Order: sequence, then structure tokens, then C-alpha cells
Amino acid sequence: MKLHHVQISMPRGEEDDARRFYGEALGLHEVQKPPSLVGRGGCWFRAFDGDVIAAEIHLGVDDPFSPARKAHPGLVCATLRELEATAERIERGGYELSWAERDTFEGYVRFHACDGFGNRIEVMTPAG
Repeated sequence: MKLHHVQISMPRGEEDDARRFYGEALGLHEVQKPPSLVGRGGCWFRAFDGDVIAAEIHLGVDDPFSPARKAHPGLVCATLRELEATAERIERGGYELSWAERDTFEGYVRFHACDGFGNRIEVMTPAG
């Protein structure tokens, strides 16, 4: 068994804000939703490792919306340089980011950020 995707809630009508965080700041690639699901709103994003899908996040409309402050996806960057570049893009986008737990997960360097809706995201890389 392997993980296909993680679903994260978002408010109705805020797809452009989702694209700014998950696409521009986080660096994921938006992919088309299946035609049968387009009417529900939201948007989907993928990370690739070469031609292989490495991660997929589905943002789905939740009404009423409540952000996930504790539950979160953990995304892994290949290098410290990639991790730091991702953090810089997120900060330039004006999103909340914290290195407070940088070295608290043995074997990894990490930060936590919040998307524009207040959902928690963890981004990490193996400590080297």
C-alpha cells in the first residue's frame, strides 16, 4: 500500500489564494481535477521526482471551513538548499513560517508554515 494524496480543507471560492500558496510559494504543480469533481470547487497539486509523482495534495471546499492547526502533511525536500529556497518563497509570499522546531525531529531539519487559510504544513529534509 502507498499514499495517493492528502486532502486539505479550504474556504469556498478561494482557489486563487490556494494557487498562490501551494503553487507559487510551496512550488507544487497544479493538475486538472477530473471533470466529475470540478463542480465541487478546490484544486489539486502535485510534486514530481523526475517523472514520478512524489506527493499530491487535494484542496477541497469545506463549508463551514475550519483550518487544520495541528494535522498537516509533511513534505520532504531533497536537500537543505531546496528546503531553504522553499522557506524563502513562502516568506516572500507573506505567509507565516516558523523554524522554532528546526532540529526537534531526529534525523531531519524542518520548518512549519501556514497556508493563507491557516492550515499547517511541514517541510523537511534529511539532516546531513
